[in-house]
Amino acid sequence: MKGILRNILLITLVVAIASCNAFKKNKPGKGLPDNGQLMGIAPVAKPNMERPNGMVYVPPGTFHLGPSDEDISFSYVTRNRQVSIPGFWMDATEITNNEYRQFVTWVRDSLAYKILFGQGINKPDDTTAVDWKKVRTIKWDKATIEKLNELNLAPDNRLFGKVEIDPDKLVYRVEFFDLNNAAKRENMGLPRKNFIVRRDQKVYPDTLVWMRDFTYSYNEPMTRRYFAHPSFGNYPVVGITWKQAEAFANWRTRYMNNYLERKKFATDGEYRLPTEAEWEYAAYGLINQNPRPSLKKKSRGEEVISNKQIYAWKNEGFDNIRFVRKSNVQGAFLANFKRGAGDYMGVAGGLNDNAPYTSEVSSFAPNGFGLYNMSGNVSEWVYDIYRPLSNLDNDDLNPFRGNVFKQVDMSGGQGNLRDAKGRIQMKVEKDSALRDRRNYQRSYAVNYMDGDSLSNAFYSYGITTLVSDKSRVYKGGSWNDMAYWMSPGTRRFLEEDQSSSTLGFRCAMSHVGGSEGLSSKNRGGYDFPKRNQKR
Repeated sequence: MKGILRNILLITLVVAIASCNAFKKNKPGKGLPDNGQLMGIAPVAKPNMERPNGMVYVPPGTFHLGPSDEDISFSYVTRNRQVSIPGFWMDATEITNNEYRQFVTWVRDSLAYKILFGQGINKPDDTTAVDWKKVRTIKWDKATIEKLNELNLAPDNRLFGKVEIDPDKLVYRVEFFDLNNAAKRENMGLPRKNFIVRRDQKVYPDTLVWMRDFTYSYNEPMTRRYFAHPSFGNYPVVGITWKQAEAFANWRTRYMNNYLERKKFATDGEYRLPTEAEWEYAAYGLINQNPRPSLKKKSRGEEVISNKQIYAWKNEGFDNIRFVRKSNVQGAFLANFKRGAGDYMGVAGGLNDNAPYTSEVSSFAPNGFGLYNMSGNVSEWVYDIYRPLSNLDNDDLNPFRGNVFKQVDMSGGQGNLRDAKGRIQMKVEKDSALRDRRNYQRSYAVNYMDGDSLSNAFYSYGITTLVSDKSRVYKGGSWNDMAYWMSPGTRRFLEEDQSSSTLGFRCAMSHVGGSEGLSSKNRGGYDFPKRNQKR
């Protein structure tokens, strides 16, 4: 009898365990659940992204986009407007010479590999994969450099006959998938290859900007040494066009994802330039103006901004540009900028910002989000096309201007979609074909409604005549700017293929996961305490 009871108890226990296992969540790597229940697929990777190296998280929030100070020039190039920004990641510092040299070196090594081990660099159809183990065995001595004829300076361009690599031949091929055009209904069913965009971009900075920007100034030493000398390794890279900055972000994405793929991590991260609204929101670091932010506490925090800031730091002192607390740096400037005509750093023995040109990217204090030099040092490229009154026309959620919607040019037939350089031939969509669309009804959104009666933007003659569809916004003041330009709300523009000795950049990355950062517990929304039901 005892044996029968023991067997019944054992069977009951097995059934109970099996029933519990049937409703357990499927573990990663186990494939589809086989229990007859709707369980979903267990994620192979972690649900939240890892912290990108060198970046800080900028939490989401609402703020007033636009200038904080009086429009002293009466140019009316922007308006103050309330917008909301989702959370994203941003480089804590500007991209340095050292970091950009890594990009240039990668391009040089990959081209050298194709010459030494592949079919050369002048064949656009060459798909030779670079073996980086072999690249690391290349000895960059005189004999090796002489073998790189396709990369070297022509004999008549050499100084004292020295064989050197020609910087103009360091070209990176930008590649990305055009999601905007792949999503259009008329392009459904077309091969994936039709939406892969490729373009070649020279990567070496324009070191001559130090002389070009200052006609009557002795800047030859900066021209020769600023990018190449180790002493300037942690200084911001300058002489970079918007297109070069975009190419750097594309390479950085490729470089990171190749590594993550080898380590079998998720590879969805994409580096890019920040939008104008993202940059301005991040620059203010307004979490400093919240009297009781939630941070990592369990409490929700106050929904209030106590003060509007002028610069990237909290308002302190008489002129708000000096460190006012008693210390050995009391009275020093809080950013690297130009105080007045001919005054770049103060007087000997009492320098105010301690930098005649640029300064190291981690100098001065970070703002509320942990970002350095958002006011001063160098101005920075952002993603947007420039229009004086973009703030009034853009959406109030994550505003951005610069989309162009195209479709594949099928006029040459399905088998003739690429040009001589292997690029997909695209043409701007006809507006007549877009009348039934809900998300956009004009294909060329760069200058949509400029000056129209339906638009808030009217661009007067004489001030904005240099604005084109290639004019890109840059933000923040530089070492060569007065204090007015230190305010994150100010904005200027430059053609995307031009550069300056006062202009650099930093990268951003869209955040995936909870709105408050890395923890999987922060999943958006709120969980309210449950009420006990009275019976």
